[in-house]
Amino acid sequence: MEAFLKKHGRNFDVVYAHNDDMALGAIQAIEEAGLKPGTDVIMVSIDGLKEAIQAIIDGKLNCSVECNPLFGPPAFDIVEKVLAGETVAKKTYNKDQLFDKENAAAVIGSRQY
Repeated sequence: MEAFLKKHGRNFDVVYAHNDDMALGAIQAIEEAGLKPGTDVIMVSIDGLKEAIQAIIDGKLNCSVECNPLFGPPAFDIVEKVLAGETVAKKTYNKDQLFDKENAAAVIGSRQY
């Protein structure tokens, strides 16, 4: 982000980061360039990390789309059921969420990652 700002200046409106750590780094570079992330630049990210949820609460990140990493235990539960001869659902979904200013404050205390 710092290199982008040096090369292209402030002529952009949106930053999409494919993970929250990238977004948090971009936020720092944008602030150092004198811009206000979340206001001057719309910030969108993926992961749903607790730090990103806090950045949403702080007004620096506009939204984060969760990519929930907590699918391991449920996956192993299904494997155990199959090995035990039990019937399992044909499809199982891992719950992901969209976090923004409407729900960030309400969920931050329950974040496990």
